[in-house]
Amino acid sequence: MSEKQRTLKEAISFSGIGLHTGSKVNLTICPAPANHGYKFQRVDLEGQPIIKADCDLVVDTNRGTTLEHNGVRVNTVEHVLSALYGNMVDNALIQVDSSEMPIMDGSAAPFVKKILEVGFEEQEAARVYFELDENIPWEDEERGIEFLAVPDDVYRLTVMVDYKSNVLGTDHANIYTLENFNEEIAPCRTFVFLRELEFLAKNNLIKGGDIDNAIVLVEREHVPQEELDALAKLLGKEDTKIEIKGSGVLNNIELHYRNEPARHKLLDIVGDLALVGKFIKAHILAARPGHYGNVQFAKVLKEQIKKQEKKGKQFDLTKTVYDINDIERMLPHRYPFLMVDRIIDLGDEHIVGIKNVTMNEPYFTGHFPGNPVMPGVMQIEAMAQVGGIFALSQVDEPEKYSTYFMKIDETKFKQKVIPGDTVVFELKLVSPIRRGLVNMKGTAYVNGQPVSESVMLAQVIKDKA
Repeated sequence: MSEKQRTLKEAISFSGIGLHTGSKVNLTICPAPANHGYKFQRVDLEGQPIIKADCDLVVDTNRGTTLEHNGVRVNTVEHVLSALYGNMVDNALIQVDSSEMPIMDGSAAPFVKKILEVGFEEQEAARVYFELDENIPWEDEERGIEFLAVPDDVYRLTVMVDYKSNVLGTDHANIYTLENFNEEIAPCRTFVFLRELEFLAKNNLIKGGDIDNAIVLVEREHVPQEELDALAKLLGKEDTKIEIKGSGVLNNIELHYRNEPARHKLLDIVGDLALVGKFIKAHILAARPGHYGNVQFAKVLKEQIKKQEKKGKQFDLTKTVYDINDIERMLPHRYPFLMVDRIIDLGDEHIVGIKNVTMNEPYFTGHFPGNPVMPGVMQIEAMAQVGGIFALSQVDEPEKYSTYFMKIDETKFKQKVIPGDTVVFELKLVSPIRRGLVNMKGTAYVNGQPVSESVMLAQVIKDKA
């Protein structure tokens, strides 16, 4: 079935502090119309400027992902975006009264919790996936970063980290589908090494840093208590007793998962790749990723989308599910009104058929002399016949049934079809078949480019004996 876009049922709000600024931040995620995508709005600035969540607008990836448009920035956007993307929210307006998102507990879980509380609003527009048609590798040899995207039916992620550290060496994590995001990935907190924390604090870079919003990994076997007390003072936590209890984690924080740091890398990838602008069907493998590599690979995927759109949709025209003899046994149509030559793909919720358009089509005599063009109504009839074959394939003894048009909606014609064209009709269920009613959305392609589309409702009725 054709999936619909969705947004939140109502707005959700958060208050917290920015990790680097240390300033109080108020953030509201609002519902947004279909095809809006993700956009950030700085409500604290004059004119309340909007910044699209787009990988081409990333200007900084140092310890977070920063977007900028017309001189206006939003920082550390990845956790909010991962919560939305991980819950298949297509459209949202993210309003914030500071340059930085609130760090919350260092994970996406607080955002996910409220998203699930308000629920989702289905929208009329169909969700369009980015489906790879080839393997896409990318690497940065100097930084040791590697990415590979492989065609798949779902969005699957595998990550390998290697910090060459006695507390965080080589590790990996994976997620087989976004359905597992909320439980297995969203609660995983950001992490930092103690040596990095000391440097960042001394350079005034993490004013909002707290041992409660990050996992602090300790590589040294012994750290003097006076050094930890000095760090607490730097962090403005003089009243907090910072200590190490031999686990390699500051204050012996209990990890949600053994590989929580690697899982947090997956969380960051989900958020950063949301900047591609579409939901993805691919298996993405990442070695030693970070925000820089994530964003660079997002740009690679965005370019691949443009390349595939230019090339058009590809079909395997060598396949045959039903030939013309099979089709004649299912459909009552005959010359000159049988307008499907072959079915090349058939599934539980979709069908693909072809029509080879020749100069011998009878309608070319008058449509038009000297300029033969396949009438739009004939394109829709051919598309409907493909849909009829799908409907009849769902019943026993299909020759005893007929399909009848009930409604045609959202019909568009994009370019003309002429003799010599092979038209490929792809139809997908819009909703489950009930009481013989079959609702499908169809698109006709020539050379991979859409030429027409329509949403059709038909009814399957058993013929009278």
